[in-house]
Amino acid sequence: MTVRLDDLDRKILVQLQEDGGQSLDDIAKAVGSSKTPVWNRIRKMREGGVIRQQTYLLDAEALGFEACFFVLIRTSEHDASWQGQFLNALNARPEVMEAHRLAGDIDYILKVRVANARAYDVFYQALISEVKVHNVTALLSMEEIKSTTMLPI
Repeated sequence: MTVRLDDLDRKILVQLQEDGGQSLDDIAKAVGSSKTPVWNRIRKMREGGVIRQQTYLLDAEALGFEACFFVLIRTSEHDASWQGQFLNALNARPEVMEAHRLAGDIDYILKVRVANARAYDVFYQALISEVKVHNVTALLSMEEIKSTTMLPI
C-alpha cells in the first residue's frame, strides 16, 4: 500500500520523531489540527508502513555501554549459506545496533555498543568462532558528535 503524504502528515511525522510519547492533543495542537484527524492520519501511516514502530531512545552511556565500535568486515565468502550464517550471528547479538552491507573494499560495517574494550573482545571472539571472515578492523569512537534517528522530512 502506497501512502501519499501531504504537509499535515509530514508535520505529524516531525512531531512523532521529536517525541513519540506526546499525547494526541499535544501533536494536534503543534500541527494546527484536532485530535481525531491526527489519530486517523497516524493510523493510516502505520497501516501503510510509513510508521514502523513506536519506541524509546535510551542513553547508552547512562546504562553502562560506554564503548561504541565501528567494525569493518571483509570476507572472501559470498554464497547464500555464509550470508545466512552471518545474518543469524548478527541477529543473535544484541551488541550489534546496526549492520550494513557495503559497496567497495569493505563488505560490511557494524555499529557495536559494549561496556568496554574487554566486552568488545568477547563479542569479537564469539563472532569469529561462528562465522569465517577474512579481515576485521575495529574502530573505537572517541566522541559521538551527532546521532539522530530523525529523517529530514
